[in-house]
Amino acid sequence: MTLLEKARKGEVTPEVESVAKKEGMNPGKLLQKISCGKVIIPRNTNRRPIIPCGIGEGLSTKVNANIGTSPEHIDLSEELSKIKAAVEAGADSIMDLSTGGDLEETLRQVLDVSDVIVGTVPIYQAGVEAYKKGESIAKIKKDDFFKVIEKQAEAGVDFMTIHCGVTLNTLERVEKEKRITGIVSRGGSIISQWMKHNGKENPYYEDFDRLLEIMRKYDVCLSLGDGLRPGCLHDATDRPQMQELILLGELTERAWEHGIQVMVEGPGHVPINQVEANVVLQKRLCKKAPFYVLGPLVTDIAPGYDHITSAIGGALAASFGADFLCYVTSSEHLRLPTVEDVREGVIVTKIAAHAADIAKGIRGAVERDNRMSSARKNLDWEEQIRLSIDPEKAKSIRDASRPKTPDVCTMCGVFCSMRGEMIKK
Repeated sequence: MTLLEKARKGEVTPEVESVAKKEGMNPGKLLQKISCGKVIIPRNTNRRPIIPCGIGEGLSTKVNANIGTSPEHIDLSEELSKIKAAVEAGADSIMDLSTGGDLEETLRQVLDVSDVIVGTVPIYQAGVEAYKKGESIAKIKKDDFFKVIEKQAEAGVDFMTIHCGVTLNTLERVEKEKRITGIVSRGGSIISQWMKHNGKENPYYEDFDRLLEIMRKYDVCLSLGDGLRPGCLHDATDRPQMQELILLGELTERAWEHGIQVMVEGPGHVPINQVEANVVLQKRLCKKAPFYVLGPLVTDIAPGYDHITSAIGGALAASFGADFLCYVTSSEHLRLPTVEDVREGVIVTKIAAHAADIAKGIRGAVERDNRMSSARKNLDWEEQIRLSIDPEKAKSIRDASRPKTPDVCTMCGVFCSMRGEMIKK
C-alpha cells in the first residue's frame, strides 16, 4: 500500500508520526488531511531513512532548493556541497535538475548525500540521452520517457515533476496567445517540441495510467509540472496557463483514485496584484492539493536580485495558501548558482516562508518573533543571534563593528532606546 492508502485506513506510519510531532498536529488530524489529498509526505519506498517532510494545509511552509550540473558547468563535488549548504540553511527538500555529465551517477550521489526528500524532472534525462546520441528531441521514443521515470523511481527519488498538462489543445492556445516569452519551462519545452515534430499527443497525458503505475509501485509523489507557466509578467494568468491548471486539477483526482500523493506546481512570474488569484484558482481547481510555486517573481527587471523578487512573491503566495516555495537565487537568469548563492537563496526563501506562516497562524511561528523582541528589549545579543534565521551572518555583522559600550550596537550607541535612559556624563 502507498502512504495515501495507509492514511485512508487510519494507519499512523513512522513518517506520519514524525511529521505530526514536528508540526504540533494530532496524528489523527494529519491522517485526515493526507487522506483527502490536502497534505503529502513524499517518500520513495526504495529510499534510505531520511527526514520526513509534510507539505500542505495547516503545516509550516516548506522550502525547496534546486541544484544540478549543466552542460556548461559540470562539477559534481560542487553540487554535493550545494546540498550540504542548502540543508544546513534550512532547505526541506532538494531537486536534482542536472543536465550535464553522468546523470545517473550524479543522482545516485545526490540521493546518498541528501538527508531530505529529493525530487527530479525525468524528462531532462530523456532529452540529455537523446542529445548525447546525436539525435534530436523529436527522435525520443515514447517508451524512453517512461523508462527514465522507472529508472529514477527505482533509484529512490521521492517526488517527480512530470509535465502532463502540456497537450495538443493547450499548445494551440499558446500559439494564439502571443506570449512574449512563450514556453520557459525546460520540461515543457522538450515535450512540446516532441509533440510538434511528431504530431502526437503528450505521452505523459495520453498514457497517464502507465505513469501512475510507476508512481504507485515505488510510492513516488507526483508533482504535476506547470509546463506553460508564465516566464514574464506579461504572460501571467493567461489562457494557456489556466487551461493547463484546469487539466492538472482533473489529473490530480485521477492520481488520488490510484492511491498516489500529488502536489501541483505553479508560476513563475506574476504581478503582485495577481498572486492571490493564482493561489485561489489552484486551490479551487485542484481540490486543495498542495501548491508548489517557483517564486513567484513579481518583477522582471532585477537580475542579480531575483532572490528578493522571488521572496516577495513567495511570501504573498504562501500567506494566501501556497504550501511549498521553490527558492530562486540571485544567479537566476544569469548563471548556474554558486554554493553561496544556494545558501543565500534558501535563507531568503525561509524568511518568506516564515513571514507567511505568521500570517497563516502556524503554530510556533510568531512565538519565535516574540522571543526575539524580548531579547532585543533586554539587549541580550547572544539570544538575538541564536534566534536569527541566519545566526552566522548576524554574528559576523555584529563582530565586524563592536561598540565601545558592550550592551549596545554601533547604530545608536549610548543613545539606544532599549536602554531606557541615556548615559549621563
